[in-house]
Amino acid sequence: MEAFGLGIFMISACVVTGLLEHPASPARRAIGDPVTRRVLIGLAMGLTAICIIYSPWGKQSGAHINPSVTLAFFRLGKIEPWDVFFYICAQFGGALAGVLISAAALGNSIADPSVNYAATVPGPGGSGVAFLAELLISFGLMSVVLVATNTDRLSRFTGLFAGVLVAIYISLEAPLSGMSMNPARTFGSALPAQLWTALWVYLTAPLLGMLLAAEAYVRLKGARQVFCAKLDHYNDKRCIFRCGYQAGG
Repeated sequence: MEAFGLGIFMISACVVTGLLEHPASPARRAIGDPVTRRVLIGLAMGLTAICIIYSPWGKQSGAHINPSVTLAFFRLGKIEPWDVFFYICAQFGGALAGVLISAAALGNSIADPSVNYAATVPGPGGSGVAFLAELLISFGLMSVVLVATNTDRLSRFTGLFAGVLVAIYISLEAPLSGMSMNPARTFGSALPAQLWTALWVYLTAPLLGMLLAAEAYVRLKGARQVFCAKLDHYNDKRCIFRCGYQAGG
């Protein structure tokens, strides 16, 4: 389920990027402003994230679709080590499969520099700026997820908050780092593209940002105020986590 979720996300990223950025695309010719195209990509990816989170499989797996999210919940004591291992393997495998499926469907157009397998690389500011940007947006996303999922009146809307942040981040932050927040997402594009520019940024900054968010939440609210590792718990799907709801938390 985690592999499928991130695979769908990567297919959406490749297709939407190709549609709006490839020089031969009618949409690219019709929308000349790069900022408008980036906002449209952000909206598409935000909606994709929301659909994954609230899909039947997303409701069951928790819709992490990101190793950094999984490891942050592991730090919070919500996930068994064995599940962490398989989640991360599935996330990396799903991201790569999604890009490879996109490459098979889109052909050579996905390798065009304007699309480049939807790879994430640092902007003109370099790897230092990209690292700081990735750390901050990852901290922000995880903080919102933790506050929302553990607040009764907000928890149903966690997926919406996450999707809106994805859309905003792509629209505003992408020129700095390409907007990844996800080591598996970056690797899934980097391997087919053979583009390893500043890969260390995307392997470290998202994880550090989300772990810092988890640490900040624990210090402010306490570990007992983290109930589950699902982004959407209001459903009838089985929960495999150390779940405070099931324990009457």
